[in-house]
Amino acid sequence: MADISPQAVAAARRALGVPDERIPHSVAIIMDGNGRWASARGLGRAEGHEAGAKIVRRIVTEAAQLGLEALTLFSFSIENWRRPREEIDALMHLYAQYLVSERPVVMEHNIRLRHIGRREGLPASVLRELDASTAASASNTGMVLCLALNYGARAEITDAVRRIARKVAEGKLAPEAIDEAAISAALDTAGLPDPDLLIRTSGELRLSNFLLWQLSYGEFYVTDVFWPDFDEAEFRKALIAYAHRHRRFGGLDGMGV
Repeated sequence: MADISPQAVAAARRALGVPDERIPHSVAIIMDGNGRWASARGLGRAEGHEAGAKIVRRIVTEAAQLGLEALTLFSFSIENWRRPREEIDALMHLYAQYLVSERPVVMEHNIRLRHIGRREGLPASVLRELDASTAASASNTGMVLCLALNYGARAEITDAVRRIARKVAEGKLAPEAIDEAAISAALDTAGLPDPDLLIRTSGELRLSNFLLWQLSYGEFYVTDVFWPDFDEAEFRKALIAYAHRHRRFGGLDGMGV
């Protein structure tokens, strides 16, 4: 049984070697480089995704043991449907398998599972296991593990605008009452803290249509390490780098810049 007691979490945070208040509450990760990791080893892309899935368990466990409030993983984008059918089928099979195999880990670490993204288009097998894991973990009180599956930020914002427009049309919301809080409440991530830190593996320097609204003030950390090699030590390195950032949120620092 994993030790996720307050004492164990406090010890894990102390071992990080940075002030507790400088550890991010919420982290988002673009898990990139599975295919290139596999190609470099003469393996198929599916094997790269399988290796990446093993790392997911390790990072989720590490994040939960550090007491993060939320961890959001970009698992499959709306744009990923353009990939070869064979690769998509292998990925969907892997997602369904992952949701089953990781359910005990989710429960053991008191994690709440949440899905963001469109359900339409996802196979019935994935939706079934996604719903089962979400329901099983609904009463857990620890870290929220948010899986961005069939997700795109522009689609999310579009859907949010439609929800708000329906409320206005029904007379439930006045147009002048629409503010940032109302928009945030209409997004898939409603109720979750905005990510303090975005991690992207494999060296790519773009957001790739991920959490465009929520990452307005997020700190970015990019590493050349491919996702299957992004272990607990690499994760802690990202958290330590974040701890040394000075977040001004549009204000002035001590030098007035």
